Amino acid sequence: MICDLMHAARQVPSIPVQRCMRLGAVVEARGGAVPRPSWPVIFAKAFAIVAADLPELRRSYLALPWARLYEHPISIASVAVEKPVGPPTTKGQEKAVFFAKLRRPNEHRLPALDRHLKRFAKSTAANMGLARLGLWISLLPWPVRRFLWWYSLNAEGYFRSRQYGTYGISVYSALGAESLHPLSPLTFVLNYGVFDERGDVQVRLIYDHRVLDGATVARALTALEAALNGPILEELRSLAAAARA
Repeated sequence: MICDLMHAARQVPSIPVQRCMRLGAVVEARGGAVPRPSWPVIFAKAFAIVAADLPELRRSYLALPWARLYEHPISIASVAVEKPVGPPTTKGQEKAVFFAKLRRPNEHRLPALDRHLKRFAKSTAANMGLARLGLWISLLPWPVRRFLWWYSLNAEGYFRSRQYGTYGISVYSALGAESLHPLSPLTFVLNYGVFDERGDVQVRLIYDHRVLDGATVARALTALEAALNGPILEELRSLAAAARA
């Protein structure tokens, strides 16, 4: 399944744009929040807040039956999650990457989004649906698999956005490492590195150059930093204040 995903991702002319964001106040507020939301959830909601005002961040390129752009009415985050798969063994349970969907993250509170993501990461039942379909398709001959992937990503914009998401989040900075250019068949992939002692972090937005230009992406990163230091910071401070009360 991952090989087919990477084959589809190679067809996307993706380019990364990076911005150093100063998030010291956000780091401090998150430290006092109870419950403490994960960073992928925080970035997912901040990006959806920006995408609500920038429709370019909800668009995708479709090639069938002709080249065109599709704009989805809402944001859907596709978050890469490592979780157990298969039966347990004496050496533990093997892990694989699956994708959790966060629909309309800008309309939900951070604790609710975080509970959903953690429940997905721990539950084997969450491997149902699209993940099971993807594993079933992986049993087919490769010409059939590649056609099904290509058709589902290029034929119908609503289906593509609903099933795959309008943007992806792929990070492992919690392990002290970062990816410079993650590949994905989606129009956007949000990625960030390790926070330094001042709360500064390098944030990258990898985008499909067929859909929009780099200047728009640069402005989107500026708006993302403003959202993190604006409504996201206010919500984190409210969680911290409620915990103190």
